[in-house]
Amino acid sequence: MYDFGDIVCTVVITGAAPTHVVDVVESVPPTERKARHWALLWHEWTLVVVGSLALATVMTWPTLRHPTRTIPSDTGDPTMQAWQMAWSGHALRTDPLSLWQANAFHPEPNSFAFTDTLLGYAPAGLIGTGPVAALVRYNIVFVLVCALAFVGAYALVRQLGAGRLAGTVAGIAFACAPWRLAQAGHLQVLSTGGIALSLAMLARGHGWSLRHGYRPERARPGWALAGWCAAAWQLSLGFGIGVPFGYALGLVVVVAAATWLRRRPPLPRRLLLADGAGLAVFLAVAAFMARPYLAVAEQFPYVRRSWENLQWASPPLRGFFTSPGTSIVWGEMHAGARAALGHRGETSLLPGFTLYALAALGLVISVWTLRQRLLLAAGVVASIVLGMGTQGPWGGRPTYGLLYVLPGFDGIRTPGRLVIWTTLLLAVLAAGTVTALAQRVRARPVGLALALLPLLLVAEGLNRMPHPDVPAAPAALATAPAPLLVLPSGATIDGIPMMWATDRFPPMVNGAAAFTPQRQASIRDAASHFPDADSVALLRATGVRSVVVVRAAVKGTPYEATLEGRTDGLSVRRVDTPEAVVYLLDPA
Repeated sequence: MYDFGDIVCTVVITGAAPTHVVDVVESVPPTERKARHWALLWHEWTLVVVGSLALATVMTWPTLRHPTRTIPSDTGDPTMQAWQMAWSGHALRTDPLSLWQANAFHPEPNSFAFTDTLLGYAPAGLIGTGPVAALVRYNIVFVLVCALAFVGAYALVRQLGAGRLAGTVAGIAFACAPWRLAQAGHLQVLSTGGIALSLAMLARGHGWSLRHGYRPERARPGWALAGWCAAAWQLSLGFGIGVPFGYALGLVVVVAAATWLRRRPPLPRRLLLADGAGLAVFLAVAAFMARPYLAVAEQFPYVRRSWENLQWASPPLRGFFTSPGTSIVWGEMHAGARAALGHRGETSLLPGFTLYALAALGLVISVWTLRQRLLLAAGVVASIVLGMGTQGPWGGRPTYGLLYVLPGFDGIRTPGRLVIWTTLLLAVLAAGTVTALAQRVRARPVGLALALLPLLLVAEGLNRMPHPDVPAAPAALATAPAPLLVLPSGATIDGIPMMWATDRFPPMVNGAAAFTPQRQASIRDAASHFPDADSVALLRATGVRSVVVVRAAVKGTPYEATLEGRTDGLSVRRVDTPEAVVYLLDPA
């Protein structure tokens, strides 16, 4: 019997040469069809996805108000990341083998691996071309990463055995934590939804939950494979978040294997095959991503973070109770605490006081067992201590120092980003609390208080995030001979010319990343007195054919004098336009 939506048919197959006899047995009445449609509309996961999109739009507003001309947070890293998505899509569309040889940082090789690449968003980069498309693409993805964080945390705690209200609480806590406001300019740090979602898929695939343990009959090999693929996708967004995630997955595998060896429950063969295939995908992606980064580390040894480099970016304990300044609820209230943290903007790491309170209550009231609660609490404490980096006990040597010796951790700039794991563990603890209270509460006032918990968490995430206008590209940039240099140039401002160049991706000296190559630093220095004989000779030796000086941007910078530069005897031709001055180094 087959259900084709409106008609249910019975197919009879007989004999060596089958004949198909189709009898109309039943026609589904319109009322039943309508009921099915409503059931789909009000299905839990339909509501979760739609709700996550609505929540993300509100929490990131006004990101989608003017997506063609504004960008969240600032015009530094976000414009560079808009270029990253555009470049990966361009490379896949035109020459996938040259993916790592980006047009920025000319003439350095493997320049796409100079920082986290957001490679997992490459499919979005296939849609549209040019700076406006890059900006719209970034703004949409910025909203979607918040939605995915909600869905991932919701799915995880639901799979672990929590209720729907608890899932909502965990999703909001993970997606709207105040510390995310301090990372608003770092899309790779905000992109944490894949972590929770992959863990949820892996748990579902293995038929495991906190409340019921391992149940072989509930194993779903397809979900297990999907979980490994989601983990591989998360890793492709960047190693800054991906390296700790990879080691966390390894720890989960070791603990699961040790538990299995002790009890030896049955493991379906299809599940083992799915795990093997999924792990192969994850390791293949890890190897593909690691190869260019290892080449960059060999070429530029100073990209590795020394222990001393970590000191300025390591938060003290009070950082985990301090809110960023853009928080509407806590921003002004925590101004003194932020001042005590110094200039380190990424050390305001508050997961949320409501979340802290629910997690603390979870040590007393919870659907999780006492042992599980203590392990979760230990994980929270451990993640905070490790996240303190060099500010940890005894200078961090016996804590974060144990991670620092592991491959990959010497490339991570900010230990405090381990707050991702603090928040996720707190959310799981809080989910146990909310589920237990929802099961026990019968009084209407207390039930109403539980229903208001999501609003409290949302309130802590409300913000005054700036959305500056991104300047339009000067028309001369579209025709300037490449390779080229755009002035002014600097580590915090080169994202703008990089994004401008997404219409044709010309090779350019400009580039913003996690470090500055020595050759690029030398060119920037020389260009401060361009055009003179030395700077022109250096640029020509580098292969640069034109220098574009943006009139509005160069004022007030060390490059302002280049607007009136003299080219006598330099074989350089100057072309003046309303928006820029273009110097042609090969005037023929």
